[in-house]
Amino acid sequence: MDFDLSWLLLAFPLIFGLGWLASRLDLRQWRIENRRDPKAYFKGLNFLLNEQQDQAIDAFIEAVQNDPDTSELHFALGNLFRRRGEYERAVRVHEHLLSRADLSQSDRDRAQHALALDFLKAGLLDRAEAALRKLEGTALQTQAHLAMLAIFERSRDWPHAAEIAAQLETAGHGSFAARQAHYLCEQAVALNKSGQTGSARALLEHAIATAPESARPYIDLARLLQQTGHELDAFSTLTRLCAQAPRAIPLMAVNFAGLALATQQQPQALRVLTDAYTQTSSLDVLDALVLLQAPGQGSATAQDWYVRHLEREPSLVAASKWLAHEKLEHEQFHPQVQRALDHAVKPLTRYRCAACGFEAQQHFWQCPGCQAWDSYPARRIEEL
Repeated sequence: MDFDLSWLLLAFPLIFGLGWLASRLDLRQWRIENRRDPKAYFKGLNFLLNEQQDQAIDAFIEAVQNDPDTSELHFALGNLFRRRGEYERAVRVHEHLLSRADLSQSDRDRAQHALALDFLKAGLLDRAEAALRKLEGTALQTQAHLAMLAIFERSRDWPHAAEIAAQLETAGHGSFAARQAHYLCEQAVALNKSGQTGSARALLEHAIATAPESARPYIDLARLLQQTGHELDAFSTLTRLCAQAPRAIPLMAVNFAGLALATQQQPQALRVLTDAYTQTSSLDVLDALVLLQAPGQGSATAQDWYVRHLEREPSLVAASKWLAHEKLEHEQFHPQVQRALDHAVKPLTRYRCAACGFEAQQHFWQCPGCQAWDSYPARRIEEL
C-alpha cells in the first residue's frame, strides 16, 4: 500500500500549531510567575528603604515561600531578622541555607559568615567562634579573623587576640602594634593584681618595645614603678613618654609633677611641662604647673596661671579654678558659688570617644561603648 504524502503535508501545520500553542502557554505561565515573585521582592525592598521593617519582613517571607530556592532572599531575610534582634529566626534562616545541597561554595561561605554574626550578636561567643573557624582558607577569612578578634577582646582572652592580630598583620591588613601593646598591658594589669609585679614589669617593657609611640605602656609602667617604691625610675619613664608621645602628656601631667616633687626633679619637669603647655594649652598640664610652683619664691601664683590661661582662651573650668583660690568681698557666699560652678563645669571635664561620642569622667584606652582602642583624645571636652 502506497504512503500518501498528502497526510504528511496536513500534519506539518498541525504539529506547528500545537507547538506554538504549547510555547505560548509556557511563556504565559513564566510571565505570571515572574510577575508574582519580583512583585513581593520589590514590595519588600520598598518597605525596607522606608524603614518599615515589619512590612518588609512579611513581604520577603512571601517571596521566599513563592520561590524557596532563591538564596538572595534568604540572605536579606536573615539580615533583617538580625537587625531586629530576632537572632533565633536569623539563625534558622541561615542554617536552612547551609542545609541546601545545591548552594554554591561562595554562597555557602556567605551563609556561614552570616550565621557566625547571628551567634555573635546574640552573645553566643563560643558558637560564633566555632562558626568563624570554618571560614579559614576562604575568601571571607579576613572578615572572620576580624570578628574573632572582637570575640577574644570581649572575652578578655588577650593571648588569642594577640595571635589573631599577628595573623592579620602578617596578611597585610595594617599595623596592629598599638593593639598588641594594649593586650600586653591588660595582661600586666592582671599579673600586678595577683602580686606578680616582676612579670607585669617585663610585659610592660615588652609593650614599650612593641609600640614605642603608644602612651599606655609608659603610663602603666610608671604607675607600677611608683607603686613598688622606684619613684625616680617612674619619673624617668614618664620623661621618655614626653619625648615619644607628647600628645599624651595631659594624661600624666599631674602625676609627673608629683613624682618631680618627690624626687627633687622640679626644674626638669617644669621645662617639659612649660614646653607642652606652650604647644597645647591643656588644663591638666596647667594644673601640673600650678602644683610645681614653690610659693614664696617670686614664682607665679595659681591665680596668675589661671588668669594667663583665660587670656589665651575662654574657659569656664579655668575660671572656676581661679575663683577657688580667690578671696571674694562676700566670703561667706564663696562655698555656695564654688559648688555651683563645680557642678556646671563637671560635664566639661569629661572625655569623649571620637568614634561613638561616649562620654566618661575618666580616660579609657578602650571605649566602653563601641570597644574602639585609643579613641579617647587626651584632652577634655571643653578643650576639643
